[in-house]
Amino acid sequence: MSSEEIFEPKIVAFVCNWCTYAGADLTGTSRLKYATNVKIVRFPCTGRIDFLLLLKSFAQGADGIIVSGCHPNDCHYTSGNFHARRRWIAFRSILDMMGVDVRRVQYSWVSAAEGSKWADLVNNTVADIRALGPYTDYQKVADYLEKEVQDGEA
Repeated sequence: MSSEEIFEPKIVAFVCNWCTYAGADLTGTSRLKYATNVKIVRFPCTGRIDFLLLLKSFAQGADGIIVSGCHPNDCHYTSGNFHARRRWIAFRSILDMMGVDVRRVQYSWVSAAEGSKWADLVNNTVADIRALGPYTDYQKVADYLEKEVQDGEA
């Protein structure tokens, strides 16, 4: 990569349908400017996200990940965001064990009315991941996932 080329990270966002997805939609309808590096994957609730999907995203070339849902006590499903937060705490340990920099995953709350917060989250995440550089340990994560599948079949 030459000095004139700017690294454009690939980021996958796993978002809640009821809050963050609606907030991202508001960002667009409000014509707020934000980086286009993010591919959104919509879930009914962040509590339904299996964090092996996050590892699979890294294995398939993502440089960074955003997980975002409803604010605490505003979950459409009552407590899904609390389940997601507990999983995130455990997932950080897995990332650390695998040698994946936890700064590559952003966890945030964005409501349906916070389009500007979504734009800021995306722009800040893109800048942070750009500073970290490309994620190059895809094979390490892919090997881990393959082992998990094999262990599950045993």
